[in-house]
Amino acid sequence: MRLSLRILLGLTLLAAAACGQSAAPEVDQPAAGTATAGAAQTETEDAQGAAPDRDDAEQFAAAGEFLQPWLGDLDGMEERRVIRLLTVYSVGIYYIEQGQEKGLTKELARLFEKFINKHVQGKRKVYVAIIPVARDQLLPALLAGRGDLVVANLSITPEREELIDFSIPVSKPINEILVTGPAAPELDSIEDLAGKTLYVRHSSSYRESVEALNDMLARAGARPVDIKTVDESLEDEDLIEMVSTGLLPWAIIDDYKPDMWKGVFEDLQPRPDIVFREGARIAWGMRKDSPLLASAVNAFLKQNRAGTLVGNVLINRYINDFDWAHNALSTADYALFKRLAHLFKKYGEAYEIDYLLAVAQGYQESRLDQSARAQTGAVGIMQILPATASDPNVGIDNILETENNIHAGMKYLNFLRERYFSDPDIDLQNRTLMALAAYNAGPARMIKLRDKAAKLGYDPNVWFDNVELVAAREVGSEPVRYVANIVKYYTAYRHSLETLAQRESARQEAGID
Repeated sequence: MRLSLRILLGLTLLAAAACGQSAAPEVDQPAAGTATAGAAQTETEDAQGAAPDRDDAEQFAAAGEFLQPWLGDLDGMEERRVIRLLTVYSVGIYYIEQGQEKGLTKELARLFEKFINKHVQGKRKVYVAIIPVARDQLLPALLAGRGDLVVANLSITPEREELIDFSIPVSKPINEILVTGPAAPELDSIEDLAGKTLYVRHSSSYRESVEALNDMLARAGARPVDIKTVDESLEDEDLIEMVSTGLLPWAIIDDYKPDMWKGVFEDLQPRPDIVFREGARIAWGMRKDSPLLASAVNAFLKQNRAGTLVGNVLINRYINDFDWAHNALSTADYALFKRLAHLFKKYGEAYEIDYLLAVAQGYQESRLDQSARAQTGAVGIMQILPATASDPNVGIDNILETENNIHAGMKYLNFLRERYFSDPDIDLQNRTLMALAAYNAGPARMIKLRDKAAKLGYDPNVWFDNVELVAAREVGSEPVRYVANIVKYYTAYRHSLETLAQRESARQEAGID
């Protein structure tokens, strides 16, 4: 990510600057997908009225005074009039809905801004700018001077303490435990995980904990846990959801999180007896040798962390505000996947599209239901309009037939990718992700979103944590959730096939046909 403080024009200040601007109707190219007024595609954005007066915070952003990396303590931040808070884009933590920032981090940032300004009486106001980045970029961005604080449910670990300083803990002592779901085999103890697979983010404290477990298993002469890394864009709530719905058998989670989702994820089974790390503490992170900032942060957190009235109110406000994906690997759905897989493979090879990704898109569009019909006229598994399918760029007739529907949807996705995202600076993965977003929101809109992303300092050639964030503000949550859900389902299908392959290999080794 090209992380620059042009983001000050973005997520903390852009809502005020842009929410009042009128949006002209936009006529897009034909597009498929449930969010695009059925693939028809005339996109009309609501007029929003006159723009409000710009305050001096927006003028700072426009002036570009904070575009360059900067290292220093709180006195320098007050002189610069900005404290840059690094976080992750995650529903519940920090997200944008209908152009507005929401989440625990947003609320804490506003409270911290008020707290700081009580101590700069007579001086110009200091602003707290929220800068969302991928989780594996939190510490690199902090150390490079692209931000001043990390507020992202970061656990204090010895590995991290070598790099940065932490505030006082914002949580009570917590344990990292295993949670299991309906796809998990029976486990009696943590030692039963020997030789099995755990999915974790590489940047997470959970990965460090599994490595410590592997050291213990090695001393006992047992097989290590197979550590598989997942995309850094997947947050803990994504993994919890995937476990509860059977997409993954288990995950490592801080022990307070299953209680938060009680009543939401009915099939989640916490295992407090299987502990990977005891007594972990969450804190805010900052660069070393920042005594003034550390003092201010600690004074603020004593009044606003978990356990205080304010902290508890904020936690309760956000824990249930989620839209969870469905179970892509229920018995019926997975049987349907196996029946259709050969068609997705056939056209995946023809258009150089990962067939599992295309299956995941079909599941997102229709739950792989060829009988699905939208009021807009979109039909079938890929929810594509007959007019789009018959367009010369696609040229597939009779999309009421299953194979033709899949063919048309994948050919159209490839058309979007090649026509609108063929810039050699965009790698294949991001070309495909942006084509998926265009399938949902329309290619003309995606072109505008990439242009705006570049102007705001994001990388227009990267979807996650870049164009994605601009799409969230400009279009709303629909394309963000659309692409994110497809990635989740893709991960689920891939995991399932890996498990089946391992099982088959074990059967062959045991001489079982």
